[in-house]
Amino acid sequence: MHELTLAERAIGIVEAAARKAEARRVTRIRLSIGALAHVDPDTMQYCCEVVSRDTLAAGAQIEVVRAPGLAWCATCSAEVALKQIGEPCPQCGGYQLNITDGDQMQVVDISIE
Repeated sequence: MHELTLAERAIGIVEAAARKAEARRVTRIRLSIGALAHVDPDTMQYCCEVVSRDTLAAGAQIEVVRAPGLAWCATCSAEVALKQIGEPCPQCGGYQLNITDGDQMQVVDISIE
């Protein structure tokens, strides 16, 4: 379950930002996870809840937003939406796809008190 390691890193980023802002606590965390990132959003949310215990983010509302996957097809020269890596181009059926977006995960923003 690599989500646990990713959650530890995400909460570390959140906590560092909150400490820098001299916050008492984090009330909300919004994460963006690309559709092609091989990360399960529900598992990630749960892991963040577990990892955030005993931190400034304890009890924070955690929102996970799913970013779409995008790729450029070298066969038909189109930018196309992908639901998962390994599927063919929905335009031409080709497999020469270069991922352009949706394979990342990031902390989008946090709310603090």
